[in-house]
Amino acid sequence: MSIVIEQPVEARLVAAAPRMPSIPATLRYDRRDPFAVRMTFPAPATLEGVEVCWTFSRELLLAGLRDPEGHGDVRVRPYGYDRTVLEFHAPEGTAVIHVRSGELRRFLQATGELVPVGLEHLQLDLDRELAELMRGTR
Repeated sequence: MSIVIEQPVEARLVAAAPRMPSIPATLRYDRRDPFAVRMTFPAPATLEGVEVCWTFSRELLLAGLRDPEGHGDVRVRPYGYDRTVLEFHAPEGTAVIHVRSGELRRFLQATGELVPVGLEHLQLDLDRELAELMRGTR
C-alpha cells in the first residue's frame, strides 16, 4: 500500500484580468506526516520562477470546504456551487486561487482511506522521533 497520495488539480488564479488563468498544482499527502497536506505550484506558475510548496493541515482543508477557515498564512473557504477558494499569504503578497471542490473532496477521500481522520496520531513513531532529537543533544 502506498504511503503517499499525489493528485494534480487545476487552480485558477484570481487576478485583476477578467479571465482567471489556469495554473497547474499538485496536492500531496504523506502518511509519515499525517496531519499535513502540501500544495505545490511549478516554477513557471510562480512570480519568482521557482517551485513553491505550501504546507497546511488536512483539517483546515476539510473544514474550509464547508465554512471559511484559517487565520494565518493559509485560508480556505467555499465559493459558489463547486469552487473552493484558497488564499496564500506571504510577505511578498497574497495569492488567491479557485479549485473545484470535487477535486478537493476526491483527494481528501483518498487521504482518509489511507489515514482515517482522527487517527493520524497512530501513524507517528514518537520513540524514533524522540531518539533523533536526543541524538543531537549529546
